[in-house]
Amino acid sequence: MSEPRDMRVLALWRDDPREAPMTIDARIDGARIISTWDLFGAFALDGDSVRPFILRRDGRIDFGCGESWRTDLREATIKVGSEFSVWFNESDSGRYRIVKLAVLGAKDNK
Repeated sequence: MSEPRDMRVLALWRDDPREAPMTIDARIDGARIISTWDLFGAFALDGDSVRPFILRRDGRIDFGCGESWRTDLREATIKVGSEFSVWFNESDSGRYRIVKLAVLGAKDNK
């Protein structure tokens, strides 16, 4: 059995990896998010514009001010190459692919 680790997950929109990359910090164990609390993340929009959010326990991506999306990320397998869905509204959604996992607080010695 693995030991839980606090990780940063980077995922890219499958249809256009240059648009709206998503990062989120979570506790991962056995390729699953085990964080039962609200998680913090952000979408990078339009180059320098960042849109922070809270991932609620029910899968709602909460931007505040009453605006939210939904995702099944909490049920996804958390490993490079895995995919999950984001629903932007009732009729529009996208698939995201996990492209990088990094241990929070680890230093890259490159």
